[in-house]
Amino acid sequence: EIETFIHGALCISYSGQCLASTLIGPRSGNRGTCAGICRKKYDLYSENKKVNTDKYLLSTKDLCTLENIDKLIESGVDSVKIEGRMKRPEYVYLVTSIYRKAIDSYYETGKVKIDEEEINNLQKLFSRGFTKGYLFNEEIDHILNTNRPNHQGIYIGKVIDYKNNYINVKLISDVSIGDGLRIILDKDDYGITLNEFYINKKLVKEAVTGDIISLKVNKRIPVNSKVLLTKDVSLIHDIEKIVNDKPRKVIVNVKVIAKLNEPLKLIVNDYNNEIIVTGDIILESKNKPITKEDIIDKISKIGDTVYKINNIDINMDNNIFIPFKHLNDLRRELFNKLDAARLYKIDYIKNKYQREVSDFKESKQRAVLVSKNNNKMGYDIIYSEDYNDDAIIKLPKVMDNYDVDDNKEYLVGELGAFNKLSNIYCDYSFNVTNSYTIALLHSLGAKRITLSLELTKKQIDNLINGYINRYHKKPNLEVIVSGYREVMTLKTNLNKIYKNDHIYLVDRFNNKYKIREVGILSYIYEPKIFTDTNDYSDILVNVLRDNREI
Repeated sequence: EIETFIHGALCISYSGQCLASTLIGPRSGNRGTCAGICRKKYDLYSENKKVNTDKYLLSTKDLCTLENIDKLIESGVDSVKIEGRMKRPEYVYLVTSIYRKAIDSYYETGKVKIDEEEINNLQKLFSRGFTKGYLFNEEIDHILNTNRPNHQGIYIGKVIDYKNNYINVKLISDVSIGDGLRIILDKDDYGITLNEFYINKKLVKEAVTGDIISLKVNKRIPVNSKVLLTKDVSLIHDIEKIVNDKPRKVIVNVKVIAKLNEPLKLIVNDYNNEIIVTGDIILESKNKPITKEDIIDKISKIGDTVYKINNIDINMDNNIFIPFKHLNDLRRELFNKLDAARLYKIDYIKNKYQREVSDFKESKQRAVLVSKNNNKMGYDIIYSEDYNDDAIIKLPKVMDNYDVDDNKEYLVGELGAFNKLSNIYCDYSFNVTNSYTIALLHSLGAKRITLSLELTKKQIDNLINGYINRYHKKPNLEVIVSGYREVMTLKTNLNKIYKNDHIYLVDRFNNKYKIREVGILSYIYEPKIFTDTNDYSDILVNVLRDNREI
């Protein structure tokens, strides 16, 4: 089965290949605590000359694939994912309901129907601008939003006058008390909540398209400044009402079997579980028999539960008597057992995990990564980026096609290499952080494995001890101890965008990030050369230095 991401915040870097938050933060983007380094301000320099005008050079728009959801379905995608991290419930409701309608319309009519008003509402709730992203080969300038990294809302008018700390805004959309506005300025934007505003000097609570509203501000606002609506309280209240009035329910069907001289039987089915309960009394015929209406009334009283009864099927003999208390008690038992079935958990079974791995001889070696091998560096292991060298060849982390010689040895950056090559050494970009991954890679044929840059010396020590205790063999591992570490891998060539060579990024702290282009990719490096001061002589790892010209 194939699942793909269809809507929400995008990473500019290849997933799993961004270490910026870890190495600069330090908060690991691979462990769900990304600091959003790509959303910060940067300047781009070429040979000490600033070449950019916008500031947010690495900040992406939000992915939106609504108009192409049919292509994804037709391609064989089984499941779709929507990003909702730290989003308000109204956003989650609206975006999922829009995609639900789009997908249903495709299956019903063969075409995707999109309500433009709902798209407009989605932009009001949260949007950095929308892009089809890499899925549909958007150009990088359509993927990035270099103006601002935050919620853009929708354009609702412009400032037509400023006087005595009041601005007049000509509206092209409706506003009301409590709405949030952002006024776009050259440097820092100005945000305001509409706690009060005026039309013709009269205090009002609402304004419509064409009105000119007057509101107080705390700074001088230039005429013709754009005004964005970033919070629509009416829309939020409407969605809250929908959610509260139509809570999500589990649809169930109930069957009642009431036969003379037999116990009462109730059956409930939620399309996944079927629960049967049987009474402890034998049903008899009496002067005041129960009716089908009585049974439906009692069975339907499920209170404020997660269930909604779709149908009650009654199979009963004539003139049969069922005590109401007995029917109520059995109904409660029925739904309690359904709760238990739906809240199941699988018991943890402790077992051994074993893989066939080789036992490597213990030795201490030094390795180096170079642009070209000169064989005079005095290292035990040499990785080279030159395909013509007689060393272990480092392949790019991201490759669409492998033009390789299987007689050579290669340092590789991703799992696809195992389908093509046999003499493999694993680069740090595998993000190896536990002994199970080491065993997997060794069992696939990896001769040596570079550990993740996110590990501490103590974690490395624990990882190796865990491996030896589990597999009773020694791994062959490497750690990076010196060099410029890659913090991002971008699917774009920044030189081509800005038409300058020898470019580098500068952050707000004046740190300089080197940039290196390889084909269609750009690699961004941390500002300072990394030097690990740990002594690794007491644990089973080789050490690797990066001596490339960057």
